[in-house]
Amino acid sequence: MIVGVLKEAAPETRVSLIAEGAAQLIKKNINVWIESGAGLNAFCSDDDYLAVGAEIKSAEEIAASADIVLSIHPPSINIRQGIVLIGMYQARFETERISKWNQLGAVVFSMELLPRTTRAQSMDILSSQANIAGYKAVLAAANAYGRYFPMFMTAAGSIAPAKILILGAGVAGLQAIATAKRLGAVVEVFDTRPAVKEEVQSLGAKFIDIPGAADASAAGGYAVEQSEEYKRSQSQKIAESAAKADIIITTAQIPGRKAPVLITEEMIKTMRRGSVIVDLAASTGGNTPLTKNLETVEHYGVKIIGDSNLPATMPSDASKLYGKNILNFLQLIINKDGKLVLETEDDLVIGARAQA
Repeated sequence: MIVGVLKEAAPETRVSLIAEGAAQLIKKNINVWIESGAGLNAFCSDDDYLAVGAEIKSAEEIAASADIVLSIHPPSINIRQGIVLIGMYQARFETERISKWNQLGAVVFSMELLPRTTRAQSMDILSSQANIAGYKAVLAAANAYGRYFPMFMTAAGSIAPAKILILGAGVAGLQAIATAKRLGAVVEVFDTRPAVKEEVQSLGAKFIDIPGAADASAAGGYAVEQSEEYKRSQSQKIAESAAKADIIITTAQIPGRKAPVLITEEMIKTMRRGSVIVDLAASTGGNTPLTKNLETVEHYGVKIIGDSNLPATMPSDASKLYGKNILNFLQLIINKDGKLVLETEDDLVIGARAQA
């Protein structure tokens, strides 16, 4: 059995498996091949991999001989019959690519498809990476915001604390709340799921309650489509909070669909100059109509940061957590003898398999 790890193309800095993770596979008599330089941006050198028993190979060698190939983003290698690809391939949107890989005989596991159940938590890449995104979103906002976050009382006068509005109290949103509170901001939070109210309040934030939301309990932590009446109430409440906010962090996404627009252009016009929006839904269209993915734009004096790759700004820890998720998933498809087991009734394996 050979597990190959590919180097990601810039601007990605993460790697699917650091040396620590490779060592765990090698202990199970699995050969691990690493593309030269794959871990450098995550502070894991070729020598680190060699020290635990991995081998350094070219992408071509990995593509030709590895049984399983790990890459965070879609790899640019020749796909052959029987190869197993594991990564974060946005299978709900990239159906044409997945179909082509399937036709060439590849078995594809796109990890964002993994059912978000209790048993899947240890291999849930969306949660591990969203945690980082929520943390970094607040830091990005603090850097872009031209004022203090905490309240200050000085001889020169008092500074009011920043007011932050967070839309979505999933993993990213909750981490954003915790980080913003640690920096001394006043935080308001909106989420369509009333069940998260207690978690929001336990972190010291105010929950914006809008009755009449559709049940999102079966959506795996994502948003769901709401009624028109609810959307009107939602828009009004968000508009009131947005007008008072210095920072807005948006996290709302719907699986397989364009992200809902929660902050309209009219709302942005009401925000005071120098305010900041960090849109974590940028890769699926954004929660504002003005968001541009992987760009920072300014409209009406408000900076809008559309960054779908914030986890890559913490490459070492992000890679460590991502790699641990992958290792836990591999346990479901590799038996004790180190052989692939793809024909299985396991709901997690079935759920993560991408078939267009």
